[in-house]
Amino acid sequence: MQFSHFDIDLFLSDYWQKKPLLIKNPWMSWSNPLEPDELAGMACETGVESRLIMQARDGANDVLKVEHGPLAETRFGQLGKAPWTLLVQAVDHAVPDVAALIAPFRFIPNWRIDDVMVSYATDQGGVGAHFDQYDVFLIQGLGKRCWQVGGLCTADTPLLPHEDLRLLDSFEATNEWVLEPGDILYVPPGIAHNGIAVGDDCMTYSIGLRAPSRSELIEDWSDHLVGEMQDDDRYGDPDLRVQDNPGEISAQALADMHAMITEAVQDRDAFARWFGQYNSTRKNPDIEWEPEDPVQVEDISAFLAYDVPLFRNSASRFSFIRQSEVTLLLFVDGQCFACSEDMMAFAEQLCAQEHIIIDPEVPGSVTALIVTLINQGSVAFDQED
Repeated sequence: MQFSHFDIDLFLSDYWQKKPLLIKNPWMSWSNPLEPDELAGMACETGVESRLIMQARDGANDVLKVEHGPLAETRFGQLGKAPWTLLVQAVDHAVPDVAALIAPFRFIPNWRIDDVMVSYATDQGGVGAHFDQYDVFLIQGLGKRCWQVGGLCTADTPLLPHEDLRLLDSFEATNEWVLEPGDILYVPPGIAHNGIAVGDDCMTYSIGLRAPSRSELIEDWSDHLVGEMQDDDRYGDPDLRVQDNPGEISAQALADMHAMITEAVQDRDAFARWFGQYNSTRKNPDIEWEPEDPVQVEDISAFLAYDVPLFRNSASRFSFIRQSEVTLLLFVDGQCFACSEDMMAFAEQLCAQEHIIIDPEVPGSVTALIVTLINQGSVAFDQED
């Protein structure tokens, strides 16, 4: 899918991480990429993250109850007339047409894109007023949904007590729109919002973006560093002098120990390699995508000879870090591949496009890399071609 009209530069300068924006159907041709029954079927599968949110009455108040999947196939016939919402995460990993929704948003770097969550709601269904700590594009796929947006929330914003949902204790709408199929609402991090289905068969596609917190980065980077260190890398003071008071921790000792820490964490090259691997790790790394029979270099020669497209796995993550004009590091599903000059064009193209056709005369180093990526389940040739 592609946009027919959307001013990316204006959006980035005036709205990105600043204020919400309603984008009226910008698609060249909008068609809902997933049927409600298909979404319900996914929610019944093991290994798929799904939630069923039901609205109930508790005295004079509405209460949201959450049921986690996998759901029984008979569950949807037992829901009755009360409003309910089904949420399924990472649908783009399993449905190519849903994954295609991400392509027009690639003006955001790959490493920032998380997944596509799909929701289905009956009339008046929703998940309550809340805020997210990341940017989100809310695409109306089927039916109508009324979106209300409010003010900026922080970690101190009061929440209602709930085991599964981060619901705002109070919510005051400052804007309200009814989205129809193809319309998009952009919501920056921290902005309160509330979506309510208008009529039945309401489907919304949420493209969520990743925003690692400072604490997450420090914790995971530090864990990585500690795992790489040797036990005998210890503090030493061969120039020790007698102190006036043995109870004092001297300024020199503090400076030396502080240097031990800062020297390790300030290695930018090591950080770059770690972050590329950390950030490119699949959302669901336990799912096995490897082919049943590993391929060899000679197995792919026919695909190259007949210009068969090489497709990226929609569940995989691709990015690269340029080291110099003739080298870069390619990161695919948590693995790092050092690419020399003869491999750079392939690596850059692979990160930029969902599928590519490879020159049969490609260097052997590229062929070997393709074999590795196929065997780890990150790419595959289109067998139909």
